Amino acid sequence: LERQAEEQLRKTARLKEVIHPRGMAVMPDCHWGIGATVGSVIPTTDAIIPAAVGVDIGCGMIAVKTSLTSSDLPDNLRKIRTAIEAAIPHGRTAGGSAKEDVGAWRHGAPDFVLQRFRDELAHEFRALKARHPRIGQGNLENHLGTLGTGNHFI
Repeated sequence: LERQAEEQLRKTARLKEVIHPRGMAVMPDCHWGIGATVGSVIPTTDAIIPAAVGVDIGCGMIAVKTSLTSSDLPDNLRKIRTAIEAAIPHGRTAGGSAKEDVGAWRHGAPDFVLQRFRDELAHEFRALKARHPRIGQGNLENHLGTLGTGNHFI
């Protein structure tokens, strides 16, 4: 954890009158941010901290419970991790170039990703877009089902 991020987290935690009594959470991708620590969860009581809303929100963090136990897995997970990393685009953009964006699909999202978007999300997305017309004007389809660019990791 970066020294600046740790100090930022400590300062936020001292806001006892707004931070929820159960405290904050820090995700594995935590790093210093402008206004709020990226990769932190800051639950509040009767307050909203604008700098903490939208600072890399979600950022690909997910925990999935499976039926696997440790005995089902090899001693070294390198092959599994390498296969997952090869299948899911993620990582820092090459200087912002869309053609070299390692966090996006190189030739458009796979059909199964697009179909799932159409079946499960498109209706709600259209409603959201109607209220906020600037949403979805960018590189949306090339990022569906990815972890995106930046310090995102598997």
